Amino acid sequence: MKKNLLFSLFITLIVMASCTKNFAPRSLFQGEEMNQWDTRGDVSLKNQLLVLNDKASLALKKGGHTNFEFDITARTIDNGKGFIAFHTDEQGKKGYKVALNNDLESSEWWTKTGSLLAVRNLTKSTVKTNEWFDMQIRVDGKTITISLNGSPVVEYTEPAKPYRLAENMSQILSSGTFVIQSTKGTLEVKSVSLTPLPENNNTDNLKVSAVDETEDPVIRLHQENFPVLDYHVHLKGITAEQAAARSRQLGINYALAPNCGIGFPITNDNEVIAYLDSMKGQPFIQAMQGEGREWSETFSEAVREQFDFVFTDAMTFTDTKGRRTRLWMPDEVFVEDEQQYMDLIVKKIVDVMQEPMDVYVNPTFLPEVMSDRYDDLWTEERMDKVIKAMVAANKALEINNRREIPSQIFIQKAKDAGLKFTFGTNNSDGDFGKLEYCFRMKEACGLTAEHMYQPKIRK
Repeated sequence: MKKNLLFSLFITLIVMASCTKNFAPRSLFQGEEMNQWDTRGDVSLKNQLLVLNDKASLALKKGGHTNFEFDITARTIDNGKGFIAFHTDEQGKKGYKVALNNDLESSEWWTKTGSLLAVRNLTKSTVKTNEWFDMQIRVDGKTITISLNGSPVVEYTEPAKPYRLAENMSQILSSGTFVIQSTKGTLEVKSVSLTPLPENNNTDNLKVSAVDETEDPVIRLHQENFPVLDYHVHLKGITAEQAAARSRQLGINYALAPNCGIGFPITNDNEVIAYLDSMKGQPFIQAMQGEGREWSETFSEAVREQFDFVFTDAMTFTDTKGRRTRLWMPDEVFVEDEQQYMDLIVKKIVDVMQEPMDVYVNPTFLPEVMSDRYDDLWTEERMDKVIKAMVAANKALEINNRREIPSQIFIQKAKDAGLKFTFGTNNSDGDFGKLEYCFRMKEACGLTAEHMYQPKIRK
């Protein structure tokens, strides 16, 4: 009996040791040799680094990987970019790809490092070119998590019926090997390791629930390589951490914009600098909303230029009798002659185009007393006057989701005139919505990625 007990214990220890070994981290590269990889193109081992130049690639010889944590320490050199493919073949033709792209001048500025390409593209990289960063790609059942320097930037659960365009039909979870490839310039790799994870078919307690992609407009835009960015979000009723989690859940990137001006949360240069310091490392594009007509004099040019872009509206002005007017405040709107007041609004919009901003937001807004006659008051002549001023000043136009403005006719005119666009929520609380009106106008007016405004992302 004692021998049988010892024998059973021995067998149990062997099984446990075997399981531990199977799911233990395995080094794929630690600076010494690259014999676990097949190489293509200009790949070299220099100073204990793997160096990949112009379209060179590495393919892990051993495939069949399903659930895992893939950890890599890498950096992009100057404008170098590439990707890591998983659940793929030796050519990286199937499965998913994760972007390595910190190039601030990239034409596809919405596919930054950490993007799950064509599924969850990212408009802001939390890491910089020429600097080392740690990336982890985790696949656990149907959930893909991508983290940079320990912080998640993508959390995606593949649904039972993922939406994929014809060219992306093989972009689904299965199993396979890993490919690291440079698509332009140079990538350098310091270390790579792989930790297999046990099979996980439990979908009851997913951290991120799968989105029904049969009706989801967001996945369609990612699939067609369109920048999915809400350019006008405020931290009202929501924290930065909650906004980041919401972004990962919905697949919509956010540009955060503090209200800057006299009587608003940020009132001077020092407060701007403190705010921007608090946002370092966050996955958000940083925008400034200038409030009131004195905002450009309240903040120095040097401080304004630390934002990725600046926007303002024409909803605050002084009327013909010297009264301060805020169009959204009924008790500050004094309409004696409706047509004359409408002409005043148009004039104030045209005047705003001379301010040092990039994007005109809350466009074509009318006060409550006039809003039910929007289509009548916004005549073609008035629309043309505003659009002509915007073209001359090289300003972009916001399509505002909250107020569903401007009209489709205005947007089509602006597109025909060559204006660039942004999508903006301008939320008043923690509910951002899902850019529904913006997406409808995108389809109705045939907007493509080329029509969207590109923020001047700062280093």
